[in-house]
Formats: sequence, structure tokens, C-alpha cells
Amino acid sequence: MASQRLTQTQKMLQKLSPQQILLMKLLQVPTMELSSRIKEEIEENPALQENDSDPLEEEVRDDNVEDEFYSENNENEEYDPLNDFDDYLQDDDDDAAAYKLRTNNYSSDDERYEAPISNEDSFQDILIQQLGYRRLDEKRYKIGTYIIGNLDDSGYLSRPITGIIDDLLFTQNIDVTEEDVLEVLHIIQEFDPAGVGATNLQECLLIQLRRLKEDNEDEIDYTLPIIIIEQYFNEFTKKHYDKIVKKSGISERQFRAALSEILKLNPKPGGAIGESLGSNYIIPDFTIYNNCGTLELTLNSRNAPDLQINKDYTDMLSEFSKQKDNKGNREAINFVKNKIDSAKWFIEAIKQRHNTLYDTMKAIMEYQKDYFLTGDETKLKPMILKNISEIVGLDISTISRVANSKYVQTVYGTFPLKNFFSESLLNDEGEEVSTREIKKILSDCIEQEDKSKPLTDDVLAQILKSKGYNIARRTIAKYREQLNIPVARLRKEI
Repeated sequence: MASQRLTQTQKMLQKLSPQQILLMKLLQVPTMELSSRIKEEIEENPALQENDSDPLEEEVRDDNVEDEFYSENNENEEYDPLNDFDDYLQDDDDDAAAYKLRTNNYSSDDERYEAPISNEDSFQDILIQQLGYRRLDEKRYKIGTYIIGNLDDSGYLSRPITGIIDDLLFTQNIDVTEEDVLEVLHIIQEFDPAGVGATNLQECLLIQLRRLKEDNEDEIDYTLPIIIIEQYFNEFTKKHYDKIVKKSGISERQFRAALSEILKLNPKPGGAIGESLGSNYIIPDFTIYNNCGTLELTLNSRNAPDLQINKDYTDMLSEFSKQKDNKGNREAINFVKNKIDSAKWFIEAIKQRHNTLYDTMKAIMEYQKDYFLTGDETKLKPMILKNISEIVGLDISTISRVANSKYVQTVYGTFPLKNFFSESLLNDEGEEVSTREIKKILSDCIEQEDKSKPLTDDVLAQILKSKGYNIARRTIAKYREQLNIPVARLRKEI
């Protein structure tokens, strides 16, 4: 008797092809990094090269020509590298010459914009140069370079002294004491910009104030600002200014003058060097123009060269095709064909990247048309990845890759694409509104508040409720934190 049994089978997930994986990776690359990615591919694959010929002289490819080499009907047949040479060569040659990476919005007279690269010294380089001006023995110099290497982007030494002592012993075989490290650290704290090498904010401000006191003895008295930071730093950070005035016994006018000098200090001295280097550039991936009420979209492709198959490699295949009977050529033929295949895949992936980015951004532009026409953030509609995915017919993960690390330039500024995606809430009238709209209203309320009596989260919730947005206080707090706005107590000014 036949027995019955229940079996569970797992459907195999469709595997991504190398071409699909390549496209997914290229979609994540922003415009400012695309040219580097293309140059890297050219260096790795000699069958791929830039097209230096005049685009106007290139022949238009007949898209209806069938490529038998890539025919799906032959997928399961045993591959013989000696077959179909002539068809393969002819199809490759035409394919490569046809594709242009640039959009047709630019002429040959347009300037090609290259992303500027900063040749300035880094933050650490500048400090090591100052270290070299001091007369230090080899041991102290090594301690100094190690300390500088451990400073964070703000210029602070957040690593404990004991950790530096252990690292120097185990990594560089240098036996030092805490006094040795502190001696060199105090030397670094004398460097410019003032405050660099501090271990915390309080020390950073005191270093700057003491240096100002030494440099401006006859102009401004920094004694009171130093006393406030030294003795009342906890109250100062919490903006309990009334407590400072009461405990110190000074007048409100004296405190105002001292606070004015403290607020001129730089809490992130390392950031001052980074900003002066001018090394942060944003190159927009898209540009949207408002042409008399009609939105026009362009995709920035200026930094990317035209690509084609290297003719030397197609010539090599032509030579091999004349020696089909020579079985010793099989390995060389496979190598050349693989390189040409990779080049074709890369060119096609760049083309698909171009089309996918353009279609996705066009869908976003149409979806948020009211905003791009007016620049009013309250006009932003609730929009999630699924909305755009359904419009362009692409997977949500693909839309996510397009939106990640991409920027669009508008007449109202340059913004990350992620800024246009937001969840929705219902107002009192039952209409869907974007959380961006609520954040904009919240930001405006805080900007217009009386700084001597800043609005608490409870008061902000009441204001939004009066405008038709019934939002809980904890949600207000969440949105405020996302906007990097501190609590009311820390926004207070006297």
C-alpha cells in the first residue's frame, strides 16, 4: 500500500547575474565618485577604454541586430570559443561605438566640470608640522605623533592616557610614564588652533581663554570668563545662568559681558582646520529647472567619459578567427572574450544606471511637483519608497539605492534625495500630511520663540494642535531631536 507523507520544499531564490550585481553596485555610486569607479574599471580591464573620437562622427547602431552569441536559446549549450567569431566581432564593434555616457544636453563647446581635489595638508599633518618645530628627542617626538594620530575630528583626545601608554609599549616598544605623555600633551595644547589636544570641552574652553588672557592683557579682562568655566561649568552647560549670578555674586551686566566672550570660543578646534581646507564638496547628481512653470530635469554625467571596447582586443579576436584550427589558441581566445564581455557588461550597466537614475528622479519630481515649483516645504507630499517603486516599475531596494547618497540641485538649494521621502500623518480634517510639513512648522515655531522663555515640548504640542495637527508630546520631542534642536532649557538666552 502506497504511503502518504507530507514533504516541505523550499523554492530556490532567483540568483542575481553578475550584470545585475554590477548594476546594483553602480546605482549606489554618486556622481562625484562615478568617474573614479570608471577609471578603476578601465585600469582593471584593458578591453575597456575611453572613446576619444568625435561623437558626431559615430555611426548609429541598429538596435534590431540580433546578437547570436548572447542568444537565450544557446544558454544551455556547450560553449565553444571558436564559434561565431564574425558575428560576435561585428556586433561588439557597433555596440561600443554607439553608446555615449553624456546626455544630449551638453555640446562639445561646454566645459567639462571636474570635481576639485584638495591638496591641502590634513588636520594631523598641520599639527605634526608644529610638533617638528619643537626641540624634542626621538622618544618625545614619537609620543607626540601618536597623540596627534589619536585626536578626533573635533581636535579632542578622547583616549585615556593609560591606553596611550599601553599602545606605545605594545605597538612601538616604547616604555613611557604618565608624566611623559602629559608633558608632550601639554606641548600639543600650545599649538594652533587654540584648544586642540584638550581632553574635554571644559579644558578646551579654558585653554582658549587662558591664551586670550596672555595675548590681550591690556584690552579685555578674561578673569571672569575663566572663573565661570572653571567653577561653574556644570551650571553653564545647563544654562542655569541665574544660579551662576547668585553663587558668584556678580551683577547680571558683568555676567552678560563674560558670557559674550565665552560664546566667541570654538568648541571644536579641529573642525576649524577641516573647514579651512575646503575639502567637502557636493556635486549634485540631478538638476531641476523651473522654466516658466514647467519643470525640466537633467542628469549630471559630465565627469564620466564616453566608453567603448578597445579596438586592439577586437583585432586580436579577428586574428584568432583566422586560426580556428589551432587548438592552442583556446585559452587566449577565452581570455580575450571574457575581457570583452566584461567591458560590454560595464558599458551596458552604466547605460542602465543612467536610465534608472533619470526615471526615478523624474518620478520624484512629478510626485513632489508642487514643492519644486514653489520651494515651500509645507507642499511636500507624504512619499515612501513604495510610491516611487510603483510608478517606475522597479523594486523598492533599487529605489533605495538610487536615493542613497544622491543630491538634486534646485533653485531653492541642493538637497539629498532622502529629504523628499517622509511618512504621513492625518490632520483634524482627515487629510494626509507629510511629517516634513510638521517638522517645518515646528522649526518655524522654535525660530520665532522668545529666547528668554523658549517653548517647551508641551507648549509646542498645543500650538500644533491649534493648527490642526494632533501630535503627542513625545512625537514632538522625536521630531525636535531629528532636527537637532535642543530642549527648551538649552535654548534659553538671557
